[in-house]
Amino acid sequence: SYTQVMYYTFRSLDTKGKVLRVFVSVGKIVLLLGFLYMFICSLDILSSAFQLVGGKTAGDIFQDNSVLSNPLAGLVIGVLVTLLVQSSSTSSSIVVSMVSSGLLTVQVAVPIIMGTNIGTSVTNTLVATTQAGDRSTFRRAFAGATVHDFFNWLSVLVLLPLEVATGYLYEVTKLIIDSFKIESGEAPALLNVITDPLTESIIQLDQSVISGIATGDPEARNKSLILKWCQTFTNTTLMNVTVPGPENCTSPTLCWVDGNYTFTLKNISETYNVQKCTHLFVNVNLPDLAVGLILLTLSLLVLCSCLVLIVKLLNSMLKGQVAAVIKKILNTDFPFPFGWVTGYIAILVGAAMTFIVQSSSVFTSAITPLVGIGVISIERAYPLSLGSNIGTTTTAILAAMASPGDTLANALQIALVHFLFNITGIVLWYPIPFTRIPIRLAKGLGSITAKYRWFAAVYIICCFFVIPLFVFSLSLAGWQVLVGVGVPILVLLIIILIINMLQKRKPSCLPAALRSWDFLPLWARSLAPWDKVVGVITAKCCCCCKCCQAASDDQEHGVQESAEKNKKAHTAVYDNPAMSADKEVEDEIKIELKILKMTRL
Repeated sequence: SYTQVMYYTFRSLDTKGKVLRVFVSVGKIVLLLGFLYMFICSLDILSSAFQLVGGKTAGDIFQDNSVLSNPLAGLVIGVLVTLLVQSSSTSSSIVVSMVSSGLLTVQVAVPIIMGTNIGTSVTNTLVATTQAGDRSTFRRAFAGATVHDFFNWLSVLVLLPLEVATGYLYEVTKLIIDSFKIESGEAPALLNVITDPLTESIIQLDQSVISGIATGDPEARNKSLILKWCQTFTNTTLMNVTVPGPENCTSPTLCWVDGNYTFTLKNISETYNVQKCTHLFVNVNLPDLAVGLILLTLSLLVLCSCLVLIVKLLNSMLKGQVAAVIKKILNTDFPFPFGWVTGYIAILVGAAMTFIVQSSSVFTSAITPLVGIGVISIERAYPLSLGSNIGTTTTAILAAMASPGDTLANALQIALVHFLFNITGIVLWYPIPFTRIPIRLAKGLGSITAKYRWFAAVYIICCFFVIPLFVFSLSLAGWQVLVGVGVPILVLLIIILIINMLQKRKPSCLPAALRSWDFLPLWARSLAPWDKVVGVITAKCCCCCKCCQAASDDQEHGVQESAEKNKKAHTAVYDNPAMSADKEVEDEIKIELKILKMTRL
């Protein structure tokens, strides 16, 4: 077996070889943990940078209550604000504060919470684009990342109309809140205990500023998001104060009139700054935007560098027999008849890991490179992503339970809405195998982006910016315009989808003209002409030799891919050949056994 081969191989080494092998293995593990730590910290700094750049804008967006009352506009605002601050927790906390202050009702806040669920999934999609160097790796990584996007979008397409029609999420969560006597508690710190020392030494933000702008506090607009004083002291003193008249006194017994002046006793609170923060930007006299752009650049640089190094380390550690064994352990189902349990255990693992790291973006971004190198299959990454959606909502529930008693019910109901939304989505798109549509859609998109890598940028821009802004503009124009423009587009998309399905499965049901899209011009039915346009633009813009080298590599890779398809037609597209070559593993084991026998002789 593999274990025996490794054992005998290790025994055949001399003392120096054994020490060197152990030292190298331990060093790689330590480096991997170090890069993973820096990767998680860079995501935290990236979130802070986005808040500095767009946090006040996010607060202004939330302030327009007349727009938020439109469910579609609320959904889009949830998406856009989460994109601006790169944190569903931050955008959710803004919604909670607005509901607690009475500016929003829970019913109006439900679509916004759905939008935050979509907005947070862009992070791992961006992480996947950093693996565009190798087509096969990019195909798997992008499919593994976008399976999360498709799940969120499909869930919204079903549950938003259902919520508007029946109030399903609101009514069920209200019933839960009314049925249980819930006591307030505290949210656990967990991974923040490890990451905060580094991230807080770089930047600390005053989260109350964004919430203050959203709730209409005029003083919050002039405040900086950069936290200057980490420890303050508020002193409340009962003092004599002058008021305009007796009707303004706190109590008739605590009211005195002396000539033209009226005095009363009143509690006056004064805040004193005790200890200044120690982060890098505490004494920097730069606007929030400048600091945000600096942190954005540095955090993206560290994030991409750590990701590349993590992938390199994983490739060096997980190759040959090791990769085959690990892949088999991670992707093997339980024996019949308990195979169906495996996916649900993966959901629980995803929820638990996300609860530990307290961020679905961090967890899904961490497994994206593993999907890219083929260690985790997309079929296994899908339930892990679903579990991460649940894990991030449990953290929100615990955080809501730390709210004051008078706002606890509303805060907790919004957190439960987020939880129930994801649970309902899992029920819709996971239990029955043929309903796992996000996997098929993600694989299709992965194949397209691997062939036309520029399409990844088009997908991100369209799905997370252009389409939400288009829907938002229509919703601002009124329901008549939204229905008049949106319904024909939606009907056209449904007709195209039905025709595509019939072309593949029952072309005889269609007229001869519709059995293929050949009657359309090439640019309307293929990305190849657009690829040529992008190639021409890229060639003109990039005159350096690296761009030319990349283009020639792409051509060579295309020739190699066609040759490999002819040679190895049995290899699955979404399997890493280096990690699924069981025959090669067996051959290596046999060779090592022969060497060991010869060594013994």
